[in-house]
Amino acid sequence: MAKKPFDIDVVLAEVAKAVRSFPKAAMFELAEAGYSTPFQQLVGCMISIRTLDEVSLPVSLKLLAAAPTPQAMARLTPEEIDDLIAECSFHERKAEQIHTIAVTLLDDHDGALPCERELLLSFKGVGPKCANLALGIACDQPVISVDIHVHRITNRWGYVAAATPEKTMAALEQTLPQRYWIEINRLLVPFGKHICTARLPKCSTCPVEAMCQQVGVAAHR
Repeated sequence: MAKKPFDIDVVLAEVAKAVRSFPKAAMFELAEAGYSTPFQQLVGCMISIRTLDEVSLPVSLKLLAAAPTPQAMARLTPEEIDDLIAECSFHERKAEQIHTIAVTLLDDHDGALPCERELLLSFKGVGPKCANLALGIACDQPVISVDIHVHRITNRWGYVAAATPEKTMAALEQTLPQRYWIEINRLLVPFGKHICTARLPKCSTCPVEAMCQQVGVAAHR
C-alpha cells in the first residue's frame, strides 16, 4: 500500500497524543520539578549521558536538591558529588566535570551560566546534545537537540537521511519548522522508548505508520 504524503504537522500532533500517558523526557521532567536554570539543565543532561532516564532523573534531583547553584556545587568536593551521582554511568568523570564547571562559573562568569552555546561546548563532558537541550529548555533558544531517539525516528520516517546524530541535527535545521525545534526532543524521546523502539518497533499500532517510510525496518509489524 502506498504511503500517504509525509506531513510533519500531522505527524507531531499524532505523536503528542500518543505519548501523553508516558513519562516525559528527563530534562523536561527536571524543568517541571523546578530545576530549569541553564546550570541545572546542563548538569542534569550530563548525568543522563549513557544513563537511562529512570536512573538519571532521580540522581539529578538528588544532586540538585543538595547543590542547586554553581556556588553550592563548588562548595562540594568532586568526591561528594560522586557519592550523590554514583548510580549513573561514568559517575567519577562526571563528578569532576560538574565540579570544574561550577568553579569556572564562579571564577569567570559571576557564578551564573550564560546562555552562550560556545561557552557550554567549551566544557569537558558537554556535547551538542546537552548544550542544545540546556539552551532550548532553560533559555528558550531555537535549537535542536538530537539524541539517539530523534536520530533514529526522523531517519526511519524518511524525513531526513543522515548517518549520525550530528548530521541529523544539521538536516533537521534545514527541514524542520523552527516552532518544533525544542518540541521534537520532548516528543520523540518517549515515542522512541515506548512505540518507535530501536528493536521491534510497534508499527502495527503506530499512529503515523501510514506516513512512515519505515527506513531500516525489516517488515511491517
